[in-house]
Amino acid sequence: MAETERPTKEEFQRHKNEEEQHKRENPLRDVILGGQDGLVNALGIILGVSAATSSGKILVAAVIAATFAESLSMGAVAYTSALSQKAYYDSEKSKEEEEIEKTPKMEAEEVRQIYENKGFKGKVLEEIVDTITSDKKLWVDTMMREELNLQKVDTKQVLKSSVIVTISTAIGHIIPLLPFFFVLPRTGLIVSVILSAVVLFAVGAYQAISLVGSWWKSGVRMLLIGLAAAFIGFFIAKLFNVSSA
Repeated sequence: MAETERPTKEEFQRHKNEEEQHKRENPLRDVILGGQDGLVNALGIILGVSAATSSGKILVAAVIAATFAESLSMGAVAYTSALSQKAYYDSEKSKEEEEIEKTPKMEAEEVRQIYENKGFKGKVLEEIVDTITSDKKLWVDTMMREELNLQKVDTKQVLKSSVIVTISTAIGHIIPLLPFFFVLPRTGLIVSVILSAVVLFAVGAYQAISLVGSWWKSGVRMLLIGLAAAFIGFFIAKLFNVSSA
């Protein structure tokens, strides 16, 4: 079999850069997380407040207040959650470094078994083990990735993600509120529900188109889950016999 022509270093580096960009710069999950949460939360408040009062000013004030609180909260949760993952990674890394120092033979055997399970044998397997265990940093990184299935957390990426979640949550809150700036509250409520339903379906469909799956199934699923969650506020208000009359 003829030897496959290898790419140049420049070609390979360009490929890796594109691959890393594809892996890291996909904010869709954060946009959907924040946007859907904000929209559903705002629509739930709108429905709940509408069951209690016909005042458009009270409704708008309630949603705006919730927008600031929820947006900052979502961003903070996204950030602190990722920092917790980083702390866990660092803790496990320290343990792994300590184990390599205290029981290098056992840790080397773990490397051997990992790559043996991948199909490597004999001299090739031993060369892999020797190469990995000769570099402590490579050894630790290999154990973190292959044994513990943990990936290093990029704090810059975490901050970027939290900002995206914050902004998308705020935008999600504004969408159901828009009709109330242009029409009367009763009409605004109907328009708000319809607009929210359209946006939820569109987001679900776009998610499937961008990633994988049936666009209409994803759209309907997102629509049903979002509206069901939003209407909880309305039903709770009714359970407590709150009326706009």
